[in-house]
Amino acid sequence: MSYASGKRAYGISDRSGRRYRLRDMKREWNGSLVGPDEFEPKHPQLFPIRSFPDPQALRNPRPESNLSAQRSVTYGYNPVGSPTQPHFPPNEIEATGFVGSVTIVSNQVVTNVPSGDSDTFISGVTGSTSVGSVTVNAAAAPDTTYTVTVVGGNPSNHPYYNVGSTNKYAINGSTATADVTLSLSEGSTYRFDQSDSSNSGHPLRFSTTANGTHSYGGTEYTTGVTTNGTPGSSGAYTQITVASGAPTLYYYCTNHSNMGWTANTP
Repeated sequence: MSYASGKRAYGISDRSGRRYRLRDMKREWNGSLVGPDEFEPKHPQLFPIRSFPDPQALRNPRPESNLSAQRSVTYGYNPVGSPTQPHFPPNEIEATGFVGSVTIVSNQVVTNVPSGDSDTFISGVTGSTSVGSVTVNAAAAPDTTYTVTVVGGNPSNHPYYNVGSTNKYAINGSTATADVTLSLSEGSTYRFDQSDSSNSGHPLRFSTTANGTHSYGGTEYTTGVTTNGTPGSSGAYTQITVASGAPTLYYYCTNHSNMGWTANTP
């Protein structure tokens, strides 16, 4: 079947609807017939990307021999690890050098040290003379230890009776005003033993403001104060070595108001 030459024919653009001479119109990659000023070639990103698998191996490789030993010996650390110690080489890490001096900090209390004895021994802590010298800094033995417990039910003999929390600190088993009012001497060390389970959730701290941080402008007093463990667990305590010229202090619970009382520093 033959077709007319179309010399005088017009066509309507599939894109804009405008009329063009049919012989001037162009067909795009998607089959649309458009005017010559509307023609757009196919964008390169519409062509499929040819991908090839990455090579997985080398031909005739020459790896280092005894690589595992070099990792452990040459570098002192095996990044691969071992079945028993994932982050360390099988024989652990060893270092050789001149140390000079070593300081060991321990929470163990040193007692009964002979006068003038230059050596201090703590069970489980050892030092070799080859390192030069070993210094042991151990927690000072307290001059006085107070056993702290927490008594609920708003005890009526406590100075904060009917004020704040119904839980109160008892010192050596008593919540009476005379017993919870303490006198701390300058230069002396006092340990507040909070290992009893009733202390759980009641950390004892010091402040120069009555009721501590629960009062407006109150802040924690930290001079000479050390803590150990979690209240309510074995070995937990708050300890203070009273500094020279220390102000009147107040012990309090960081979580609940009006549980403690006064610690005078005459």
